Amino acid sequence: MPSVKIIHFSDALCVWAYIGQANLIRAVQEFGDRVEIDVHFCSVFPDTQTKISTSWRDRGGFDGYADHVKSVVAQFKGVGIHDDVWAKVQPRSSASPHLFIKAIELLENNPVSKTGNVGFADRLSVKAAAEVRHSFFVDAQDVSNWDMQRQIAEKIGLDFGAVLKKIETGEAIARLAADYELSISQAVQGSPTYILNEGRQRLFGNISYRILAANIHELLTTEPDGDASHCN
Repeated sequence: MPSVKIIHFSDALCVWAYIGQANLIRAVQEFGDRVEIDVHFCSVFPDTQTKISTSWRDRGGFDGYADHVKSVVAQFKGVGIHDDVWAKVQPRSSASPHLFIKAIELLENNPVSKTGNVGFADRLSVKAAAEVRHSFFVDAQDVSNWDMQRQIAEKIGLDFGAVLKKIETGEAIARLAADYELSISQAVQGSPTYILNEGRQRLFGNISYRILAANIHELLTTEPDGDASHCN
């Protein structure tokens, strides 16, 4: 049976990734084991104070950016956002929650912690990423703070001490660095980015599920006749 691999890059603090996070879950629900999701992070908000203060200097700074993000979310029915997001609650860096999630990836890859085949939506790292985004955008919590990450770990039934161990050993930062290097080698320009068909197709930013599903369906139904690329 043919299958499609999606390499997905996002930044945990990106509003478009927050809005689009349901796309991956829906794709797995619709296409089942015919789609494989390979999740990675890219660095869009490595230093939020510098990035937003600089890029939004003439547009109201953090208050202007907060209004922009709220106007984006308002276009999507059923997607929530707190008034304090970016206006009052300003996580210093997405690297911190990214590190937290990569540590959890390492735990779910530990044979001791595996309990059989786990669906995409049930992966601890996928749950953690969703909770990080919900905690920031809906609850206006500083997800770059370890105390908040501890609460998220407890919420998904994970020992935060085990997460910290993966950070202390350097394993988590190595995995995060590998994600960032991969995003550079794949010429990822922003969040979210979906790469399909061995890099021949890429979808970026604000895309609807309909567009993602159409690309998946096309790849699943197209005969592998060698015409995908005329380069030898």
